[in-house]
Amino acid sequence: MSFGDPNNPYGKQPGQQPQGGQPGYGYPQQGVPPQGQPGYGYPQAPMGYGYPGGPMEMPGGVKAARIMLYILGGFQVLGALLVLIAGAWFVKEFSDSSTSSNSDGAASIGMGIMVVVAIFVLAFALWGILTAAKFSTGGNGIRISAIVYGSVITLFSVISLLSANIFSLVSIALGIMVIVFCARQDGAAWFQRPRQ
Repeated sequence: MSFGDPNNPYGKQPGQQPQGGQPGYGYPQQGVPPQGQPGYGYPQAPMGYGYPGGPMEMPGGVKAARIMLYILGGFQVLGALLVLIAGAWFVKEFSDSSTSSNSDGAASIGMGIMVVVAIFVLAFALWGILTAAKFSTGGNGIRISAIVYGSVITLFSVISLLSANIFSLVSIALGIMVIVFCARQDGAAWFQRPRQ
């Protein structure tokens, strides 16, 4: 009986079928991907949705919600400036029409109320603008902040609409869209993605 060529690493005669064999000698080892497959010096599958740890691009709905937050914040800054201008005009007109010291006190109290309202509106605007600014790096807390902000905007806009302010329809629409875009599944996936 012949054992074949001692220089043949496969231990077989030409034309004979392989038998058993040693790992690494023509047979792939288990657990090691064959060449040409991802993970063996070739590029990995594209990263994104469904691939943990990979960079994701901000979904379109989240980008739209971010822009809407900036717009709402800008409207509120303008509103705060209008409140201050109206307060100053009111104080000027009230003090010009009356000469008593009681009217001066009432005018300054009115201006103080206007300043407090303007500060409140500016703080609210700052909340929306800072939330929008953190969309690219923020986590689930930023998403919750945007949803709460959109809810509060919608609530106050509905109250304002009841007082015949037709411009509040814009704020209602933007507030609802911020809520919807941040609450959708792709929005949740964006804010809950793993960070590097």
